[in-house]
Amino acid sequence: MPGIILIGAQWGDEGKGKATDLIGTKVDYVARFNGGNNAGHTVVVGDESYALHLLPSGIISPNVTPVIGNGVVVDPEVLFQEIEGLESRGVDCSRLLVSESAHVIAPYHRTIDKVTERFLGKHKIGTTGRGIGPTYADKINRVGIRVHDLFNADHLRDKVEASLHQKNQMLVKLYNRRPIDVDQTTDELLALGEKLKPFVANTSLVLNKALDEGKTVLFEGGQATMLDVDHGTYPFVTSSNPTAGGACTGTGVGPTKIDRVIAVAKAYTTRVGEGPFPTELFDEQGEWLRAQGHEYGVTTGRPRRCGWFDAVVTRYASQVNGLTDLVLTKLDVLTGLERIPVCVAYDVENADGTHTRFEDMPVDQSAFAAAKPVYEELPGWTEDISKVHRFEDLPATCQAYVKRLEEISNCRISAIGTGPQRDHIISINSLID
Repeated sequence: MPGIILIGAQWGDEGKGKATDLIGTKVDYVARFNGGNNAGHTVVVGDESYALHLLPSGIISPNVTPVIGNGVVVDPEVLFQEIEGLESRGVDCSRLLVSESAHVIAPYHRTIDKVTERFLGKHKIGTTGRGIGPTYADKINRVGIRVHDLFNADHLRDKVEASLHQKNQMLVKLYNRRPIDVDQTTDELLALGEKLKPFVANTSLVLNKALDEGKTVLFEGGQATMLDVDHGTYPFVTSSNPTAGGACTGTGVGPTKIDRVIAVAKAYTTRVGEGPFPTELFDEQGEWLRAQGHEYGVTTGRPRRCGWFDAVVTRYASQVNGLTDLVLTKLDVLTGLERIPVCVAYDVENADGTHTRFEDMPVDQSAFAAAKPVYEELPGWTEDISKVHRFEDLPATCQAYVKRLEEISNCRISAIGTGPQRDHIISINSLID
């Protein structure tokens, strides 16, 4: 009954494909459990590179059943565009299963997302404008549309009308926009539903049966721990739960069926969008990390904010996710640095001028926003490590860097990414037994 959760330990873009590759052919199902097409990850197969946004990474592997779980919000238009793009490159997408309980991103969700973000001005969250937040808001407000609603015209029209009643008032009176037509929207969604129907299934039942039969299911999270709506840097977060607990609620699989929780972290830290980032670099070192690591978003193309490794964040990820393993990626990016700072704690100045040292994540987000990193410097290395396949063959200072990160992260490091290619990886401990 090997259920494996794979998540990001930082703010996303950590390179989860490295861990997926190590689990590789032993996986029977890959189930995406949160988020929508605001997430992006790259899968490299041979000389081919695939940028995925909504589809699970298992879509590329012919022997894997890819699943979009109930915790995902699905934009059918985007899903079909992604499927068509892959099929034009010879990838078979007929195995895809989409939860009948997943919520649907309607065209009006994208509209609301964009106008609201513009209205917020300097207080904006930094969303991708793809309608993710408004769809999750409708879900919680109990006016959302689920996949199975797309197959009943009268029922769907009632739900669209209920959802648009308040939204049209807001669009017209607050944002000076035209109201959205209920009938036109219903017709568009019905047409998308007909196209989506062949993929729809009771995915909770499918996944539970698979686990009971001894098959391996990889639960794949979008975004990462620090963007979790409950446990991240609120309000600068996503609208779902990309932490390990979200894998259960987002797929309908109970926690007793989970065996491993693997998180991926870069050997430094990046972030896209607004919000506090204690180790962020605003100088030439930050530009150097961005250039060396090719740090631009897969989905948005936005340049990522770059900073040094933050052990406070990684310890927190270990705590809230119950991590069993950590995969450290992009270690090669640090090659050439004489000294490498690592954040081991935060210093926060209080209102009375005194200072508080935080070894663990502050609960108060104002304290986190004011946190100054306390650095420990480690010696760097100059040797090319991309062709190294055994940990003991890494430069001594590189080994020491990894061992120190493991010590201060409260989680064993089981694999290391040493370059952009699939074989640029060192396995220390097996990620699947």
